[in-house]
Amino acid sequence: MLKKKNIFILSLGIMLGVFMGICASVFAEQEPVGPVPDTEVLPYEELRAFTEIFGRIKRDYVEPISDKKLLEDAIRGMLSGLDPHSAYLVADEYEQLKEGTTGRFGGLGIEVTMENGLVKVVSPIDDTPAQRAGIKTGDLIVRLDDQPVKGMALGDAVKLMRGEPGSKILLTVIREGEGAPLKITITRDIIKVKSVKSRMLEKGYGYVRISSFQSGTGDNLKEALTSLKKENTGNLKGLVLDLRNNPGGVLNAAVEVSDAFIKSGLIVYTEGRIENSEMRFNAAPGDLIEGAPMVVLINAGSASASEIVAGALQDQKRAVIMGEKSFGKGSVQTILPTSNGSAVKLTTARYYTPSGRSIQAEGIEPDITLARVKLETLEKSEFNPVKEADLSHHLQNGKDKEALDKKLDSDKDSLEADYPLYQALTLLKGISIMSK
Repeated sequence: MLKKKNIFILSLGIMLGVFMGICASVFAEQEPVGPVPDTEVLPYEELRAFTEIFGRIKRDYVEPISDKKLLEDAIRGMLSGLDPHSAYLVADEYEQLKEGTTGRFGGLGIEVTMENGLVKVVSPIDDTPAQRAGIKTGDLIVRLDDQPVKGMALGDAVKLMRGEPGSKILLTVIREGEGAPLKITITRDIIKVKSVKSRMLEKGYGYVRISSFQSGTGDNLKEALTSLKKENTGNLKGLVLDLRNNPGGVLNAAVEVSDAFIKSGLIVYTEGRIENSEMRFNAAPGDLIEGAPMVVLINAGSASASEIVAGALQDQKRAVIMGEKSFGKGSVQTILPTSNGSAVKLTTARYYTPSGRSIQAEGIEPDITLARVKLETLEKSEFNPVKEADLSHHLQNGKDKEALDKKLDSDKDSLEADYPLYQALTLLKGISIMSK
C-alpha cells in the first residue's frame, strides 16, 4: 500500500511539474485577451498515460528499477524521438563531446549517426584505427562485439565503441555491394586529429585536406597556406580543398575556412524558432590565395560544416565543387547544460547557404559529378614509341633529367591513385591556361 502511495505521489509530482512548465510557457507567450490556442492545451490524456505506465513499470517489471533510471530513460526517449542528432548527455558523455571538439579523444575514429535503429558511419576520420581497418562511409554497424545495435541509443553505442587504448572491439558491418556482413576488428587508440594537412601537387598548385572542423582549424589553414606559398616561392596558380569524408564539427571553424577565400558577402545563415537561433555570418575583406582558382572535393561523407564551406564557395562563385553529393546534415545542435551536470543536445535551427538553399536532407550537389573509379596504368607495351631522346647524338637537355623524371613519376603515381584529385588538378591547370 505504501509503495502504491509513493508511486502516486511521484506521478502526481511529475504531472504538476510538467503542468507548471507548460503553463509558464503558455502564460508567458499568451496575449492578455482571447482563448488559449488548441496547440497549447495541456495534454492531460498523455500525461495520465505516462503516469500509469510509470506506475506499472515500478510495480510489475521483472526487476526493480529506480525512479532516476526511468526518468532518465524517458528523457532520452523524448529527445531521440525528435531527430537523429538530438540527445540527452549524462555528465561523462558531455565531457566526451567537449573533448571531441579539441581534436584529442579516445576511441575508434568514426563519426556516426542513427538510421533505422542501426549505427551508420558518416565518415571515418583520417589516420585513425577505423580508417586503417577499412571502415567506409555508409557502413551500417549491426553488432558491437556480441551486442546487437538494433534498439540501442546512439550514446550507448558510442560509449561501447570507446574504451582503453590498446583494447579491441569487433564490429559487424553491413556494406552495400557485399553479399554478407563483414566482421572488422579494430584496436582502440587515442585519437589525435590533425584537422589540416597540406602539400604541393606540383609547381604552382597546392593541396589542403581538412579532415574535421575543430576550434583551431581556421588558424591551421592559414599556416598551411602560408607554408604552401613559401614552398612555391610565390602565389599559387590554383588550390584543391579536400573535404571528402569530413564529418563536420565546429560552426565557427567552417565560417573561418570559408572567409579565408571569400572577400565579401554571406557565408551561411541559420533559422529556428528561438530568437538566438537566427544567425548570419558574413565574410571579411581579404582572400588568402588572392583569387587563385579553387576546386573543392566532396563526397557522401562530407557533412555539416563541410557542407557549409562547400555551399558558401559554390554560391559565391569562388570554387568549383567536384565529386559526389554530400551527406545532407543541415541542422544546428545547441548544447544546453542542465543543473545536474548533464546536457541536452537539441536541434534548434537549420543551415542555409547564401542563396537560401537548405542543406538538410538535400546535401550539396557538385558542379562536376565524379563516379567512384580508380585510375590504373595500362601494361607497358614491348615496343615503346621512338622519341628524340632515343636518336643517336641527340642534343642534351641541360638539366638533371634523371632526377626530374623520378620526381614526375612519383607525382604521377600519387595522383593516379586518387582519381578525383587527379581530375581536380587537371581542371585547375585548364582554368589557369585559359585565364592567361
